[in-house]
Amino acid sequence: MRLGIDLGGTKTEIIALSDRGEELFRERKPTPRGNYGDILDTIRDLVRLAEQATDEKGSVGIGIPGTISPKTDLVKNANTTELIGHPMRTDLELRLGRPVRIANDANCFALSEATDGAGAGKPVVFGVILGTGVGGGIVVNGHVLTGANAIAGEWGHTPLPWANQNEQPGPDCYCGRKGCVETFLSGPGMSKSHDPISGSGPTAKEIVALAEEGDAAALRTLATFERRLAKAFANIINILDPDIIVCGGGVSNLERLYKNVPVLWQEYSFSDSIDTPLVKAKYGDSSGVRGAAWLWPE
Repeated sequence: MRLGIDLGGTKTEIIALSDRGEELFRERKPTPRGNYGDILDTIRDLVRLAEQATDEKGSVGIGIPGTISPKTDLVKNANTTELIGHPMRTDLELRLGRPVRIANDANCFALSEATDGAGAGKPVVFGVILGTGVGGGIVVNGHVLTGANAIAGEWGHTPLPWANQNEQPGPDCYCGRKGCVETFLSGPGMSKSHDPISGSGPTAKEIVALAEEGDAAALRTLATFERRLAKAFANIINILDPDIIVCGGGVSNLERLYKNVPVLWQEYSFSDSIDTPLVKAKYGDSSGVRGAAWLWPE
């Protein structure tokens, strides 16, 4: 049995999978904020709960909104800031009495979709989360590509390519730079683009609803979003040339993306034609927790 845990900013979820990927158990609890030890205790309690419910012991994989530094073995780049600078893997192994594998949540998403999701059977899968933030993960022949610095796939913190005059230098990003892909292509980024003066317009979901009603401003916002997404994806295609791009996160539910963006990215890609499929995740919000379970191979 494999146990996967998705540690989010508001909730922590566990899933138990059989070796065939069948769901045996699922539970979630609120993520404690402000105390690192409480977060570890929540993970420990969820593991105990899953194993009591299934009467089996499982391997443990965890997806976190950050990564483990290869240099220090401490958590870095986490927007759940309570984790930063802590030896999370070591601490959890002591609490659980077994080895633990930890990966970035976008990597877990990509692994889930590459293993038995929308990208199953594809040699190179680029998984994308378009939600409150923007993340990316790369899976090659069934294995997550972590990179020498544990930042492979950090597409959200690269500059928006081929930016026009109105897109430079770009909005401030929490990473300390301006104009990161995340500031344009996240849900909040779409909202700010729609109302740049106040910086807080309708939510992405509300903009989509307005566009469906024929609102001209909302339609312009979505068209701008799609072109920016096409440019950002073209950059990935030019560098990685993946066999498929799989999208998750709240913004990925916008069906028109899958028709319009592949047409637009042809203009920016260094090829006479681009046949890369752009698809929605098979498992949706469950991909992250499933991918954490798949961190342990059979």
